[in-house]
Amino acid sequence: MSDISRLASTLMKLDDRLADCMRCGLCQAVCPVFGVTRKEADVSRGKLALVDNLAHKIILDVDAVEEKLNRCLLCGSCQANCPSGVSILKIFMEARQALVEYRGLNPIKKLVFRELLTRPSLFSAMLRMGAPFQGAVMKKRSAKTYDLPLFHKLIGDRHIAKLPMRSLHAKYGDLKVPSKNGITVLFFAGCMADKYYTSLGEASLKVLKHHGVGIVMPSKLTCCGIPALASGDRPGFVMQTKKNLEVLAQSMVMGDGIDYIVTPCGSCTATLKEWWTHFAPEFTPAEQRLIATVAEKTMDINAFLIDVLHVDEKPKAAPSGKVTKVTFHDSCHLKKSCGISAQPRKLIGMNPNYELVEMAEADRCCGCGGSFTLFHYDLSKEIGQRKRNNIVATGAGAVSTGCPACMLQLTDTLSRNMDDVKVKHSIEIYAETLPD
Repeated sequence: MSDISRLASTLMKLDDRLADCMRCGLCQAVCPVFGVTRKEADVSRGKLALVDNLAHKIILDVDAVEEKLNRCLLCGSCQANCPSGVSILKIFMEARQALVEYRGLNPIKKLVFRELLTRPSLFSAMLRMGAPFQGAVMKKRSAKTYDLPLFHKLIGDRHIAKLPMRSLHAKYGDLKVPSKNGITVLFFAGCMADKYYTSLGEASLKVLKHHGVGIVMPSKLTCCGIPALASGDRPGFVMQTKKNLEVLAQSMVMGDGIDYIVTPCGSCTATLKEWWTHFAPEFTPAEQRLIATVAEKTMDINAFLIDVLHVDEKPKAAPSGKVTKVTFHDSCHLKKSCGISAQPRKLIGMNPNYELVEMAEADRCCGCGGSFTLFHYDLSKEIGQRKRNNIVATGAGAVSTGCPACMLQLTDTLSRNMDDVKVKHSIEIYAETLPD
C-alpha cells in the first residue's frame, strides 16, 4: 500500500469521531496555548478542522500541518470540558501518527524512542558517565539550579537541577522487599523518578516500606511510552510497551504476588491504564490479556495510600517550629485523565510543618507537555509564567504536584523569576515526617 493510501485509510477512521464536534468553541476558555496566542488554529476546534481535511492539507504543505498539530500540550483540558464528549486526545494522537507515517520520524527522535528508551541499562550508563562532567557545561542560576549555555539551541535557556550520580535502579537493582501487611506492589518509577528526581523515588520507597507494603522493582523496566506516542511514533511506543510487558509478565505471572502497580507519575499512570489499553489491538492476545491486568492494577501512589491503605493519621512527628505555606498544582494527566486531586492534598495536610493554601487555576496546565517544552519553549515559558504568577500570589514558600515533568517546568519558571519557592512532589512532603 502506498504512503498516500495508508494515510487516507487512517484518516477515514477519524471521520466519524470528528462529526461529534459542534465547533462550539468552549475549548477556547481552557486551552493554555490559545490563552497565549489567541489563534484559532491553536485551539482544539481549529485543530479538529485541520484534521478533518488533513490528507489534502498534508499534500499542500506538510511542514505547516506538522507545526499546527504539534502546537498542543495534550493536557486534556479541552476534552475534559467538551460538552459533546469528543475523544480529542485520541484524535490528535492518531493524527500525529498519520503524519509521521506519511513523512517519517525525525532521526534523533527515532534514536531516542527506539534505542535509548528501550534499553534502560544504556540510558542509565550514559547518565552515569555524563553526571561527573556536568559542572563543566553548567552555569549556576540559583542555589539549586543551572542552565546549559552550550545547549541553548536544543533545550533553551531553561534552569534545571543537576543530574544525580546514580539512577534509582542502578542503586537498588532488582529490588524485592517482603510484605508485612499482606499487600505487595510493583513499583513503576518512570523515567523521571528513576533517573532525574531520584529523591522522589527514594521517598516513594520509604513511604511504602513504612506502611509495610511489599515492593517489587524490576531493574529492566523502561519508559512507559508516552513521549513516543505523543510524537506520533507508534512503532516506538509499541517497542517500549512490549519491553515493559516482558518484564511485567515475569513478576505478575511468575509468582511475585503483585496486588497493585504503583507509580509516582501521573503521566505513567494514565499511559499504563489508558493508552496501553487503547492500543492493545497492536499486541498479541497474550499481551492484550496482560495489558488488561496492568490497567486494572495500576494506581497513582497518592491514591494508593489514601484509597487502599487508608492512611489518615497525623504523622507522629511534631511541628519543627516553622510552618511553610505550600500550594498544590494539579498536573493535567493526574487530574484530568486519572481523576486524582483530593488524595495528594490529604497527604500534604498530614505534615504539620506545612500549611496548604490553594492557588488560582490550580488545574491549569503549567506549560510542560513533555516534548512540547523542547520544541516550543517560548510558548511553554509564557504559559508557565501564568502558573508562576498564581503560585507567587499565594505567598507560599513551596509548591507541590504529583508529576515529575511538572516539577521540571515549575522549577524552571520559578528559578528564572528568582522566586524562592521550593518544588516538591506530594509524596516527598508526606515522607518528610516518617522515620528513616
